[in-house]
Amino acid sequence: MYKIPLSFPALTYRNFRLFWFGQVISLTGTWMHSAAQGWLVLKLTDSPFYLGLVGMAGSIPILLFTLAGGVTADRFNKRNIILSMQGILMLLAFTLAFLVTTGVITVWHVLAIAFLIGTAHAFDIPARQSFFIELVGKKNLLNAIALNSAAFHGARMIGPAIAGVVIGHFGITVCFYINGLSFIAAIIGLIRMRFDEDIPRRPVSKSISKEFMEGINYIFDEPRAYKLIALVGIISFFGFPYMTFLPVYAKDILKTGATGLGILMGFAGAGAFAGAITLAMSEGISRKDILLSVAGIIFSTALLIFSSSETVWLSHIMLFLVGWGAVTQIATSNSLLQIIVPDSLRGRVMSSFTTVFLGMASLGNLAVGSLAYYLGTSTALMISAGLCLFVSILILCRIIWR
Repeated sequence: MYKIPLSFPALTYRNFRLFWFGQVISLTGTWMHSAAQGWLVLKLTDSPFYLGLVGMAGSIPILLFTLAGGVTADRFNKRNIILSMQGILMLLAFTLAFLVTTGVITVWHVLAIAFLIGTAHAFDIPARQSFFIELVGKKNLLNAIALNSAAFHGARMIGPAIAGVVIGHFGITVCFYINGLSFIAAIIGLIRMRFDEDIPRRPVSKSISKEFMEGINYIFDEPRAYKLIALVGIISFFGFPYMTFLPVYAKDILKTGATGLGILMGFAGAGAFAGAITLAMSEGISRKDILLSVAGIIFSTALLIFSSSETVWLSHIMLFLVGWGAVTQIATSNSLLQIIVPDSLRGRVMSSFTTVFLGMASLGNLAVGSLAYYLGTSTALMISAGLCLFVSILILCRIIWR
């Protein structure tokens, strides 16, 4: 009988295995959808500005609603929340597929559906992050987080590559149908979970607004938490919008087409997957602050080189390093924050982390998209990467000289 590697103890829990394998399938479909959506927007508009606008539409609900999602996750059954959101996401994927199939699709339809998808994620993600402790307990919590990150980025590596092939041979629409079907695996996994007893809900004695402010006040009163979340916000705003503009590189700069777009996204996903697996197997790293700043420098430098590259193989290598640096920064920040925050505030503080991590990217997409419109995509990404590099070097210098 196959044994679970000792480095992945979270997989020894049946409920987590059901959750994890369902997510691997579902997330692969999600990344296929993401690649196809970018190609669809470029096909409809031929404009990097609209790519940024659609990226903002998908991520701004994270900025607006995730804190409310954190309070909801603390008040209601997390599995039921996740199940509901997976069903909604499935319906939205099939709706987009239908609109493309019938030929009535416009960029405004894509914007509206992207906004609704982002809203569903705003309630799904806080419930998901705080659900891990119910699946594996505190002892293996960080291992579960790392494995979840590995699933996310493994799908990010495979999904776009499959999407590139599918778009090239069968068209954009098939990717959206596949994404809709992929949610069935996640839904089945959630339904098949069994718990020995009902997990007690936290007693509700305060209003939603007071619970909301309690989490916010903790962050501003705890300097370590505030600095970690602020750092993630800066990297998210200036660095992460690069994903939105990969269709421009595939179509106009590297001239590799839809298949090349899938490969570009796949290399970024491969780097992120490698970073997640490395972190899952390296729990003994003591100086996570240094790892955080070094990862930031690698991420920023690789993005700077990629932004001006017109060579396919060099772009692939740089995107691998970008993916590695990105996930190493986020996962390390996540683990440092989880160590700091008390259990009673974990859901709300982690929803704040998610709000900044994903929500600030919405504003970044709009800002970088506007720069790309006036200065060109390469110049816009070069400026963004330079700002990220400056912040990362500043952090490393403060660590060394303190």
